[in-house]
Amino acid sequence: MQVFKFGGASVKDADAVKNVAAILKKQANQSTIVVISAMGKTTNKLEQLVNAYFYKEGDIPTILNELKIFHLSILNQLIPTKNHTIYDDIENVFVELLWAIEEETSGSYNYHYDQLVSQGEVLATKIVSAYLNEIDIKNKWLDVRGFIQTDNSYREGKVDYELSQYLVKTELLPIFNSHNIIITQGFIGGTSENFTTTLGREGSDYTAALLAFFTDAKQVIIWKDVPGVLNADPKYFKNAKKIDELNYHDAIELTYYGASVIHPKTIKPLQNKNIPLFVKSFINPQEPGTVIKDSEQRSNATSYIFKVDQILLSIQPKDFSFIAEENLSNIFTIFSKYNVHVNMMQNSAISFSVCTDYDEHKIEPLLIDLQVEFKVLYNKNVELMTVRNYDQDIITNLTENKLVIIEQRSRNTLQMVMKEEKD
Repeated sequence: MQVFKFGGASVKDADAVKNVAAILKKQANQSTIVVISAMGKTTNKLEQLVNAYFYKEGDIPTILNELKIFHLSILNQLIPTKNHTIYDDIENVFVELLWAIEEETSGSYNYHYDQLVSQGEVLATKIVSAYLNEIDIKNKWLDVRGFIQTDNSYREGKVDYELSQYLVKTELLPIFNSHNIIITQGFIGGTSENFTTTLGREGSDYTAALLAFFTDAKQVIIWKDVPGVLNADPKYFKNAKKIDELNYHDAIELTYYGASVIHPKTIKPLQNKNIPLFVKSFINPQEPGTVIKDSEQRSNATSYIFKVDQILLSIQPKDFSFIAEENLSNIFTIFSKYNVHVNMMQNSAISFSVCTDYDEHKIEPLLIDLQVEFKVLYNKNVELMTVRNYDQDIITNLTENKLVIIEQRSRNTLQMVMKEEKD
């Protein structure tokens, strides 16, 4: 029993889907759960649809049409036969999307986000499953929302582990009596009222880890467009190097600080059952990639985690009090209310500084709420750099032509909030 996860880049077009099929063909005799993300940039496009619907920011028919053309183009290349049942399946998904956005908004932005954006994973898995069956790689398509059960925390669904494990054990595992390959969705879950939730952006890795935990899988393989876990994002560092092996502790730290190659919640379920995680290239699947497993050996590789589009908040009491436990409790309650995650924090006697991702639809109401009790100053368009296993030469190079606003150091980790230094 093993779990594979394919991200959006691995199913971004027809050729990519054919490549996934080539990888899965070699696993035809092994029990494999295949978790698939939305195709290419579909999630971004669906987020545009949500904003057009909820905030009236954009043209709904244009966005829907672009989504439909994109998916049908891929499907036409994979299964040219237009009377194939998959075409009706895809049409039905778009009809459901249309029905959802014809209704007046009746819930929170996060609720509508989950009902709409989740359809990207549904579309991708239906297309991939149909194509695999068409080329005689027999598989069973499953709706993961029937197995990964969560509460009603939209966009950050909290998993009911006990119920989810029961459903996987009693209803999913028996399917392997008739099929070796199960195709299902990442990122999404379901509630007891049959509403859809999502597990956080890029949450498909987490889905794979949960299914591995519930099924006692022997391994999880996350297939990426990079050769493994790199010590830096190649978008920002041209000389990024692959790390061959990480223990669970190092991997958790890297994901906690924002390394984008693995979702932050992925590692702990695997660590709890000592299930190794491989990060491999779908471009060169024969290469070994990176393994994350139980080991006492700590990595001494220097790692760089770079986050842009950040905002740095400086929060100060309006009265004569210090930043103390009661203030901090109030501040974190407000952050939780708007589902804003803290990437770095630092406090002094009268000020609490927080660096977080800038999302206008979250940050603007957060600021209004904070300003009821606190004075709030902020810097937009800042960058957060985290370096593990640093030295002074590294710091000097990274801060050249940069203004360091705040920094934090521990023995192994350095974090700096920076912006471009003006002439």
